[in-house]
Amino acid sequence: MSADQGIAAMREFIDAFNAQDHVRLAASLNYPHIRLTDRFVRFECAEEFTAKSLAGRSRLAAEGWHHSKVSDVQVVQAGAEKTHLALRVHRCRADGTIYNSFETFWIATLQNGHWGIRFRSSFLG
Repeated sequence: MSADQGIAAMREFIDAFNAQDHVRLAASLNYPHIRLTDRFVRFECAEEFTAKSLAGRSRLAAEGWHHSKVSDVQVVQAGAEKTHLALRVHRCRADGTIYNSFETFWIATLQNGHWGIRFRSSFLG
């Protein structure tokens, strides 16, 4: 069942991101949350993540972002308390035009009864 719960955690993150609901987005994670792009970034708590997420709104607006969609999800591994997911994500404009696509690897974990995304590593260009 953890594969389904890991996918549900991923979908909650994407839905919250698309709504730009930063409190809900932070709640979709488990902490400490780690993100790897060109370097590791560690968020110790929801408040820290929310502040960083809010600060990114202008960057998204500048690139013409309207929403993101996941076109492919592969469960790489799944256990009782952890699921590894390989995703293909598209960033889209308001008219649905895809302007950026990238591969990303996420780890969803069960922590204190909550399924959330604990780790993300992206090839976001």
